[in-house]
Amino acid sequence: MRRRDFVTLIGMAAAAQPVAVLAQSTARKIPVVGVLWHAGNAEEEDVYLSVVQKAFHDLGYVEGKSIVLEHRFPAENPQRFRELAHELVEAKPDVIIGVSSLGAVELKKATSTIPIVFVVVADPVGFGLVNSLAHPGGNATGPSMMLLDLSGKRLSLLKEAVPNLSRVALLIDAADLFKQRVIKAYQAAAEASGIEFWSIEIATPEDIEPAFSKVAQDHSNGVIISGSMLFNQRARVGASAIAHKLPALGVAAEQVPYGLLLSYGQDAPDFFRRAVTYVDKILKGANPADLPVEQPTRFKLVVNAKAAKELGLTIPEAFLLRADEVIE
Repeated sequence: MRRRDFVTLIGMAAAAQPVAVLAQSTARKIPVVGVLWHAGNAEEEDVYLSVVQKAFHDLGYVEGKSIVLEHRFPAENPQRFRELAHELVEAKPDVIIGVSSLGAVELKKATSTIPIVFVVVADPVGFGLVNSLAHPGGNATGPSMMLLDLSGKRLSLLKEAVPNLSRVALLIDAADLFKQRVIKAYQAAAEASGIEFWSIEIATPEDIEPAFSKVAQDHSNGVIISGSMLFNQRARVGASAIAHKLPALGVAAEQVPYGLLLSYGQDAPDFFRRAVTYVDKILKGANPADLPVEQPTRFKLVVNAKAAKELGLTIPEAFLLRADEVIE
């Protein structure tokens, strides 16, 4: 059996496990950790789900023996986020991991007592998850992204890789809780760089190809990709970018191999490993209220030289030498 098939079966089995089984696991004193993802199944989440599984293993946990991981997959549906957050809370696990902003917010609404560890959240204070980064003060904590702070840096890197860059479109999830602030941040960065800017909200995966077509017709010569749904649809996004000859920039390295020109941002797998470390501390008695929210310390520049060739771009050698990874 292929590994991805195995992971999918594990995820399906976990999603189907009744609440009563969770209660039995708790009664046996085996820690139960719920995980509220954002995609539709374990296979779609494998790029990070496998990181979470390995991180627990590296800390000495054995699934089914010394820990139970309960995965839930809302398929980017806001209503399912809410329903699955309540389902996990009702199961009374020891800790719940909320991967995305929407998931963490729904979990926080559902419980003020069960510890919550968030992972990919841009503004934990603004979303009401913590009182402050240094002193969370409630039942939630975790690592924090620097989404807005890197807007100018990302745009300058795209301009450096695409010297004739003059008009950029931002494609962003319509359901992103942070979208207005993201749009404003890139708008300000574009104005400071003398680049025209506009944005398109993407509501469904089916809107991706038409959006790229609209960007190409508008004569924009660069695209910025933002949001968890677009990350999950990275293969479709990358294919559309190449098909329309549009240099595209993402925030995560895992997007780039599918056809984006480059990415610059935090080391996402490291975020998930750090989240597991938070869970481990809480399971050993730490209070989430006393665990400071960690700011990122590692940033990665990934360049897709193969995509550059397909786009007819020549990336400067000095730029490639600065990259943490170059995809040939």
